[in-house]
Amino acid sequence: MRNFTAGVRTLGTGFGTILRSPKLLLIGAVPALLSTVLLVGALGVLIYFSGDLIGWMTPFAEDWAQAWQRTVRIVVGIALIGAAALVGSLSFIALTLLIGGPFYEHIAEVAEKRWGLNSTGDGAGWLRQTGRGVRDSAKLVLITLAGGLVLFALGFVPVAGQVVTPILAALFGAWVISLEMVGLVFQRGGLRLRERHRVLRRHRARVLGFGLSTYFLCLVPVVQLVVIPSAVVGGTLLAHRLLDPAAAGSQDVQLRA
Repeated sequence: MRNFTAGVRTLGTGFGTILRSPKLLLIGAVPALLSTVLLVGALGVLIYFSGDLIGWMTPFAEDWAQAWQRTVRIVVGIALIGAAALVGSLSFIALTLLIGGPFYEHIAEVAEKRWGLNSTGDGAGWLRQTGRGVRDSAKLVLITLAGGLVLFALGFVPVAGQVVTPILAALFGAWVISLEMVGLVFQRGGLRLRERHRVLRRHRARVLGFGLSTYFLCLVPVVQLVVIPSAVVGGTLLAHRLLDPAAAGSQDVQLRA
């Protein structure tokens, strides 16, 4: 429980840093706003064409009685929109980081300088670093889509699906968010996505504390514009704590002082 609480506090440190710097807040909010507009627009288009999509997905119900046909198509429609909203919420941060990569890298570097943390990398140039970021973001989007499809299928399991699916969605979302938010530091050091998984698995409680608090706050409209840059700062600190506990431990003392 102590490690879980420490993960939550890491996000709190990010909030404190961002709220004390309006410039960083503005820089970090713009990509999040663009992602919100894109995803809400995509969801709106899906809802607009949902009638045609549902008809295409349920050809087997064409000859059914009107009441049964309507019931099946309402259920499929709710599941379709729900799955789209779930995938959208899970991919929101990946899309935001992809759009605002250079902005968030700047925010992370400012935070590292403020805390006296090592910001040197493995010597890779800007182009190579960008390629790493795009590649890992694409992988995370695919992982998110695959997880969304599994959760979508589980939602059709009577009773258990409606109880278990939201819990699994939160845990899955928290893990993906944590993978994304520590990415700037890991990529700079030349560490790949599978290595992020390995390091984060050794600190599950702390990672879930950070990820779950970020996940639930990102579900709140408008608040997410502040959450994303705060989570970038918190994720940067979390990555240093996991990769270099001694250096991050001395930084904790500075924060409390």
